[in-house]
Amino acid sequence: MSLHTATPEQPSYRKRLGYQAMLLGGICYMVAILIIFGDISTRDAIEKELKQDRLDTLDQVLPAAIYENNILEDKVTVSALDDSNTKITANVATLQGVNTGFAFPIVGDGYSGEIEMLMGINHDGEILGVRVITHAETPGLGDKIEISKAEWIKSFDGHSLANTPKKDWAVVKDGGKFDQFAGATITPRAVVAAVYSGLQLYEKKRDEFNYIAPVSEGAVESNDDVVAKNE
Repeated sequence: MSLHTATPEQPSYRKRLGYQAMLLGGICYMVAILIIFGDISTRDAIEKELKQDRLDTLDQVLPAAIYENNILEDKVTVSALDDSNTKITANVATLQGVNTGFAFPIVGDGYSGEIEMLMGINHDGEILGVRVITHAETPGLGDKIEISKAEWIKSFDGHSLANTPKKDWAVVKDGGKFDQFAGATITPRAVVAAVYSGLQLYEKKRDEFNYIAPVSEGAVESNDDVVAKNE
């Protein structure tokens, strides 16, 4: 008696190209549905986390005491220094209807690529804080620009174009007042230059920065107009 059983013959339709294509299509469809549902279920959580990260960074360059508005939502767009089509978005801090500060991105050309930062200034153009967002500088050398690695980035606090002469906006090695790092001069030099350019941007585009949301239908007032009315 044979112990072997015959293998059942597969239905002929399974060998057809159309069936194989439909089977593959069905699997792809199910995978796509799962991906879509996964994206929908996590989208809100991811967006919330990104907003919180942004708010945490803003809080480091715009002190909570100077605003009562939603700085994540209140923004103004200004043109770049070169008056090109490039636009820069700044978060606006307001207190009792008056602009008290702005936070906007600045970029330095570092040793290993661009150094992206966020700079906060008050209405008078004085630096409230600078924080590095992303960079690719050398670990142990250039990464001292991070607040988690050193306090160096805080050396800009309180400075402005009005209280710091142009010649001081450089590292000590170049005759300025800001320290460089041992073995890494290019990185701090790039940050100093970017911060100085950020102050120049605010000074030259102050009118664009200081436009606030309309207080009535069809009306747009500048921050100086609001200050005048409150005096």
